[in-house]
Amino acid sequence: MSKKPLILVTNDDGITAPGVRALIDVMKELGDVVVVAPDSPQSGMGHAITINSTLFVEKVTVDKGEQEEYSCSGTPADCVKLAVKQILKRRPDLCVSGINHGSNSSINVIYSGTMSAALEAGIEGIPAIGFSLLDYNWNANFEHSKPFVKDIVQNALKNGIPNGVVLNVNIPNLDQKDIKGIKVCRQAKANWEEEFDKRKNPQGRDYYWLTGKFVNLDNGEDTDEWALEKGYVSVVPVQFDLTAHHAMQHLNSWKLND
Repeated sequence: MSKKPLILVTNDDGITAPGVRALIDVMKELGDVVVVAPDSPQSGMGHAITINSTLFVEKVTVDKGEQEEYSCSGTPADCVKLAVKQILKRRPDLCVSGINHGSNSSINVIYSGTMSAALEAGIEGIPAIGFSLLDYNWNANFEHSKPFVKDIVQNALKNGIPNGVVLNVNIPNLDQKDIKGIKVCRQAKANWEEEFDKRKNPQGRDYYWLTGKFVNLDNGEDTDEWALEKGYVSVVPVQFDLTAHHAMQHLNSWKLND
């Protein structure tokens, strides 16, 4: 029996995306790899799961190698659920999601299918990391990301990740020699100022395109946005317990019925 760690690989850009192929290449150096990823792009799906339609999984071969690969008709969170409950013969030692084509820093973590897959693994008690490169181009160069991905995963396998915590890793779109290092950060206070561009189709029916701009409202020098702007890889520990503990004392002061 192999003594290598079992690594589950998934993403939200689809099983053929260059980012996940790069992630698989690195993970094959570190363990036994099983890939369960969407059969089509699922960006921006957040933590959506499929409950009102059927799910299909097909064993596929995208690239040659020792990895097992499965294409799933569902969302990134579905992929992890199916992997853990149906596909894997033993519990994975680590789940890695990505490498996403584009940023998942600051508020983007809320909308991200990449990070939701990692968070789903975390809910299952599996150490998990989501990786993203700040380049939305389908043909982005992921080679510069690989050494940093490998470094972080090796440390996670050796040292562990705290229970209830998932790592959100973002990598600047720079040559490897220009990346200054890796910084553990907090999530920046930033958001999207969104607008809807209203148009009419040829039949006269209104339709909308979501547009907007990203605004960083945080001047701190300990945030993911600051680190990325300065040329560092950012590592933000995030949690799926959404309790706002600091607000409990205030709410307990309300005159609520027992």
